[in-house]
Amino acid sequence: MNSNLLIDNLTNPALLFFVLGIIAVYVKSDLEIPSNSSKFISLYLLFAIGFKGGQELSHEAFTSEIGWSMLFGISIASLIPAYTFFILKRKLNIYDAGAIAAAYGSVSAVTFVTAVSYLESQQLQLDGHMVAIMALMESPSIIIGLILISTFNKEKTEIINTRSVIIHSLTNGSVLLIIGSLIIGYLANAKHAEGIKPFTNDLFKGFLAIFLLDMGVSSGKKLKSFFTYGWFPVVFAIIIPIINGSIIAMASSIVTHDISNRFMFAILAASASYIAVPAAMKISVPQANPGLFIPMALAVTFPINITVGMPIYFLIVQNT
Repeated sequence: MNSNLLIDNLTNPALLFFVLGIIAVYVKSDLEIPSNSSKFISLYLLFAIGFKGGQELSHEAFTSEIGWSMLFGISIASLIPAYTFFILKRKLNIYDAGAIAAAYGSVSAVTFVTAVSYLESQQLQLDGHMVAIMALMESPSIIIGLILISTFNKEKTEIINTRSVIIHSLTNGSVLLIIGSLIIGYLANAKHAEGIKPFTNDLFKGFLAIFLLDMGVSSGKKLKSFFTYGWFPVVFAIIIPIINGSIIAMASSIVTHDISNRFMFAILAASASYIAVPAAMKISVPQANPGLFIPMALAVTFPINITVGMPIYFLIVQNT
């Protein structure tokens, strides 16, 4: 691995604020981002990335490459939960295996946003249609996870309301905001859009740093209890995302040769949802333990991706 690339990522201010959040928990500091402020910042990040993506998309003509890229993204979100479920159910119960598989098949909007910032640091620009692909990848994994739980659940004590979960996964706040912002950005007049550019562009990295500080605090609080589950969830949360990201970084050359888009496909494959999937599983599979799959995604996989994962995937797409 290029050591300069790794050092550059490890000294990124946003990442360092994430580390500061974890340190704050372990030194028992009272540092905390108010919940309302945290929610506002997360909504802002989704809005900004969606709007900017829509603006970029408005300058793109729909091509066969974009069509194939969308199908590729949906396929990733369907295949990852299908194969990881069978690994997970060897050590965990069916409910936890299905929930974790769905989380790792789905995507993390925060990881996506962090990756956009990483690309900008490399003087690269992301194509707008990748925002739409990210939104499309939220739901398939949830549906696949529910199907697998229903199929392998021998107890059959409760019927999972698949229809309500599909609706919820499509109308989930984060999904709805990013799709809505994408459409608005696409339809917005360029002159009018220029008026809010300072808000969507100039403030973005500062808000991202504060949000990652909050994510660091949240991760630090969950780490201690999470380690009581033993070695398997920790190893899975480290190894599987890197495998997924590395394979997709190479395989993405089938649908596009653009380095930025290939890198983002790798990030989407490697990331895990800790917002949309937990919300869906809370409704449909209350037997699944959120104290297991949320820390896996947030406290282990997320920092692994933004520290060593991104340089690995970037190096692969540059050399394949």
